[in-house]
Amino acid sequence: MPAPPARLLSVLLGLLVSLPACGPDDPEPVPSSRLFDRAAPEAGAPRPTLAEIPEDAPLVMFLGDSFSSGLHLASNQAFPALLQQRLAAEGLPFRLVNAGVSGDTSAGGLRRLDWLLQQQPAILVLELGGNDGLRGQTIHGTEGSPGVYDNMRQIVERSLAVDVRVLLLGARMPPSHGAQYTTAFAQLYHRIADELDVPLVADFLDEVGGNDRYLLSDGLHPNPEGHERLADTVIDELRALLELQDA
Repeated sequence: MPAPPARLLSVLLGLLVSLPACGPDDPEPVPSSRLFDRAAPEAGAPRPTLAEIPEDAPLVMFLGDSFSSGLHLASNQAFPALLQQRLAAEGLPFRLVNAGVSGDTSAGGLRRLDWLLQQQPAILVLELGGNDGLRGQTIHGTEGSPGVYDNMRQIVERSLAVDVRVLLLGARMPPSHGAQYTTAFAQLYHRIADELDVPLVADFLDEVGGNDRYLLSDGLHPNPEGHERLADTVIDELRALLELQDA
């Protein structure tokens, strides 16, 4: 069932933690978003065993925020690493670059994109926009001041232009900025997916948001079981893209 709006707001507020302090002209290599984070007690849970990944396996890059980065957890407890292990066990191994940064926005992701694409990923999993929505950022901007839709579409377009397949993970906003904004925000993901013909996992956080079973003690970020659920939500679409790589 969809998360109650108030609880979903509480979870999404966790995206605002540790917003990177960098200007638009700063070079942005993939940072270590957990470098100074204090691990939550639940991070001591058993960690998955790392499967052997062939050196020639396709590179999958996750461009996202605190959910992709696995804030407060070990890197191999975050859902991108869980997906890597599960799909390797199925015979679809991939090399992983987790470019998730806590607090990142669509503009921040766009600034980092050129540096990330230099690594020549085969697939880009795009998990951004939640922080923009919580701040009530403009969805459709102008040429001099792009909105969330414009940034996200640019990320997808520029990735496709260099033959990188894209998987888009959508977010649903609580009604804090009004029903019209909430509806328009949800539609931006569907619009990009339809216009650019890329797969979409809509409402990516719905199963985890607002459910204490899947959250850390901060009540905001997914615990290891929560990241397992996020992996459940994404795995079918990512599997399909990897199978296209093998075809």
